Amino acid sequence: MFSSNNGHGRKEKVLYITAHPKNEDTSYSMSVGAAFIETYRKANPNDEVIHLDLYKSNIPEIDADVMNGWKKAGEGKPLSTAEQTKIDRLNELVNQFVEVDKYIFVNPIWNFSFPPVLKAYIDSICVAGKTFQYVPGKGPVGLLNNKKAVHIQASGSVLSPGSDFAAFEMGHRHLNVIMKFLGVPTLEGIFVEGTASASGQAKMIIDKTIRKAREIAKTF
Repeated sequence: MFSSNNGHGRKEKVLYITAHPKNEDTSYSMSVGAAFIETYRKANPNDEVIHLDLYKSNIPEIDADVMNGWKKAGEGKPLSTAEQTKIDRLNELVNQFVEVDKYIFVNPIWNFSFPPVLKAYIDSICVAGKTFQYVPGKGPVGLLNNKKAVHIQASGSVLSPGSDFAAFEMGHRHLNVIMKFLGVPTLEGIFVEGTASASGQAKMIIDKTIRKAREIAKTF
């Protein structure tokens, strides 16, 4: 856990969500994420930044235990230990997501999308009545419209909007759809890209992206 201040006199909570098995010493996205957090802490010394490392956390998948548990709970029937344990953890994750003010997502692109553990986490936070609700005549309406989010993503190829291969990119686009679904007004993207297709320029690309991340972090 880190500490940080928003300049508005109110202590805010920031959830730093990382979906990479490596750390900032060996991962491009994690190194940019570390620079973002460092700058954010300096700009906001009173805020609380919670690091949720998805690779070191218990992120239950929506499996038979979870689906059976939900059905039993709706019918007022007792749950098995496995069902109750997984559902309790899913509730912890969504409650944590609702309680914070800002989100920072960090991940690599694998096969044009993010690692499976991030998808499992997304499934845990899309909960009717907590992060969105169904409104008659409107359908689903997001409940997190007072939140802020930024997304740091690394890819060996250039996949950002406007590039030749933008249509192949399904990481940021997927997360952007989810944030809109949950009511989060904007998801700003910070892309570390082209480090493999232009390997001789990798350091320049990373340094440039870190500078951009630090600038965004100052006002996030």
